[in-house]
Amino acid sequence: MTVFEKADRLGGLLRYGIPDFKMEKQLIDRRVDQMKAEGVIFRTEVEVGVDLSIASLLDGFDAIAMTGGAEQPRDLELPGRELDGIHFAMDFLPQQNRRNAGDNEERAAPRGTITARGKHVVVIGGGDTGSDCIGTSVRQGAVSITQLEILPKPPERENKGLTWPDWPLRLRTSSSQEEGCERDWAVLTKRAIGEAGWVTELECVRVDWLRGPDGRFVMQEIPDSNFTLKADLVLLAMGFLGPRSPGMVEQSGVDLDLRGNIRASTIDYRTSIPKLFAAGDMRRGQSLVVWAIREGRQCARAIDEFLMGTSLLPR
Repeated sequence: MTVFEKADRLGGLLRYGIPDFKMEKQLIDRRVDQMKAEGVIFRTEVEVGVDLSIASLLDGFDAIAMTGGAEQPRDLELPGRELDGIHFAMDFLPQQNRRNAGDNEERAAPRGTITARGKHVVVIGGGDTGSDCIGTSVRQGAVSITQLEILPKPPERENKGLTWPDWPLRLRTSSSQEEGCERDWAVLTKRAIGEAGWVTELECVRVDWLRGPDGRFVMQEIPDSNFTLKADLVLLAMGFLGPRSPGMVEQSGVDLDLRGNIRASTIDYRTSIPKLFAAGDMRRGQSLVVWAIREGRQCARAIDEFLMGTSLLPR
């Protein structure tokens, strides 16, 4: 088995996306060492679809698992988006992980340093990635941190029916949020304001969610509720749309589902192309690490059955 990865240290999102204060990296090192001892060959600094073609892999291997994750971030289209100081969360978080691993600044931030030190930070997005941005900003010495979410605060969200059926929604506070940030809900960002090409403020408006005639919820801006926030650094943590299409996905020619993920079932994990399998976020869309682990194991069993006709691997 060969694993292709474009990274100087193995681990992908676990190593570079999750802050060290949330996941100690020796856990990854231990697992990588185990995999090497079991015979897995890792080839780093190789991007499939760029440095190495899918065709060449299909010629050289009997089965290929596509597990590249959902790396396409959701952007925020608004006036002033081009200002410096507005970044995707995954451009911000890996830099600190690299610094913690001992990389110099040139290697940690080859496209320019992104730091929260001495800045008013606004994190847009209320999920785990947003919390990671908060915790990292606290450690870097931000002056203030504000986290915005477009949905109402959970108790109100539940009262409106904006929850999964039969799933009570509680207000959850992460350890990063406890360390210091202001949280605000039902807020829509309207415009980024800047000076000399750098963001200085965000213009926002409060919104309400009302059920329309078709039963779906519609967001409406609340009149005269506009306000501004100081913002020297804006971190976009609004989730991911799916796998990056250019490169490996486009080159493979596999069928995609309506959300742009690779189409494959959880029965055999086969794609529309023979010998190609897909699992994890690349197949199911943005999700949790535990789901990626589960699908990886199930996909391994499916490949074993494909190659051997049967499998003793757990499902």
